[in-house]
Amino acid sequence: MVDVALVGYGPTGVALANMLGLYGVSVAIFEREAEPAHLPRAVHFDGEVMRIFQSMGLAEALTPHVHISKGIKYFNTAGQLLLERKPAHEIGLHGWANNFLFHQPDLEHVLRQGVARFPAIRTYLCQDVVDVSDAGDHVELRTRDTISGVEATHQARWVVGCDGGRSMVRQAIGPHFEDFGLHQLWLVVDVLLSREIDLPDATVQICDPSRPITCVRGTGRRRRWEIMVMPGDDPQTIDQPDTVWKLLSPWLTPQDGQLVRRALYTFHSLIAEKWRKNRLLIAGDSAHQTPPFLGQGLCAGIRDAANLGWKLARVVNGAPESLLDTYQSERHAHIRAFIQEAVRLGSIIQTTDPQVAAARDQAMLRTGPEEMVNLSPPLGPGLHHGGAVAGTILAQPRLSSGQLLDDAIGKGFALIGDVPLDPHLAARVADICADLVVIADGALTPWLKDAGARWIVLRPDRYVFGTSNRPDELEELLGSLSVALETRRQQHALQA
Repeated sequence: MVDVALVGYGPTGVALANMLGLYGVSVAIFEREAEPAHLPRAVHFDGEVMRIFQSMGLAEALTPHVHISKGIKYFNTAGQLLLERKPAHEIGLHGWANNFLFHQPDLEHVLRQGVARFPAIRTYLCQDVVDVSDAGDHVELRTRDTISGVEATHQARWVVGCDGGRSMVRQAIGPHFEDFGLHQLWLVVDVLLSREIDLPDATVQICDPSRPITCVRGTGRRRRWEIMVMPGDDPQTIDQPDTVWKLLSPWLTPQDGQLVRRALYTFHSLIAEKWRKNRLLIAGDSAHQTPPFLGQGLCAGIRDAANLGWKLARVVNGAPESLLDTYQSERHAHIRAFIQEAVRLGSIIQTTDPQVAAARDQAMLRTGPEEMVNLSPPLGPGLHHGGAVAGTILAQPRLSSGQLLDDAIGKGFALIGDVPLDPHLAARVADICADLVVIADGALTPWLKDAGARWIVLRPDRYVFGTSNRPDELEELLGSLSVALETRRQQHALQA
């Protein structure tokens, strides 16, 4: 029996496998496809997600496969700028640029290479999970080989469904959703250019009520067009090559590139009501679906993996199972903020009534182009302890040594400050929470001042557990953490 079975080996599943592998958790991965997708899908992730890849030890391997976003511009029919996100040239909050563009097959290749580092992880391809049943102290999974049809039974202590929008694991947990009301059919077209063409470097949203269109700059010579399907269109023919080239004719001709992918997608805005039932959990698109207007679909799944990975590892090694209840409570509020903003942007982009579009333009132009900000909402209720910054993510500065903060911390909890602890307090900290990494560096002073604190306790996912200004407050804070995690029971297992 393995500790964790993952159903699905897309970006969320492979990210979670890497996170669990870092903690020595035994994992079985079941994937119905024989190999990763060769076609482009997601194209954007943000600085926080690159920071998560850094925590997996994979940022350096990914860097050659990404480029920094040149921003997003929203134009009306007259070519007037309504809204923009500036290019992401500067280093942002997370120690990386704020926004990156990538080719999903490249990303999945690097992440799967990362999984190969861990001998406790086994991958079962061409295996369709057809049933999961909770047996009390473990879960039974029934799989069917997609080539031979042979069925087999497997056991795991925990199962996480990373099996997408039609998730079988979600159905076993509960099929109900919170629905944010945006459901719209779009045609997504990926093109590989045969030569350099004068196309925008930035992503461009054309907010034309007669046909909303998005143009996305990919890596290399890859470009994407997202074309809204209008009431007069025939969904049976709109994705045919002749029709697609007519739609693309304002930008290029068939001689300029190759149609790599043509797919009809219904953009959804949903959050599953339940993410856990006993030993079953869900993550990624299985748990939530967002319109692509913020480029946060893949990001949300990677954040799920970062939040759930260390918690599941703790529970496997003796922490109370109630720790897993904080996964949904924290992540639900976080992804909800992103979905609500994506729906708002969708209402700007998808306006098809000319009069409503004119009123939109007038209102947005009155104050000048709106500037998009990089959202960083706090977590919902969960494992954090009072204070204004508890439940928010901490910036990642470079320390005096030049090392990025997260690289100095490693994969566990950390206590950070700008001066060393006095010997008595250091001894008390070690007694309460022996596996805590202590970082004292003057480069952290600005962030401590912003937090109004002498010390910050950071979680493995770099969200703030809590802050303190006095030694007695710090002892109380760490004591509450130790109780929540039953730290003393786990120290040996997690250090092994």
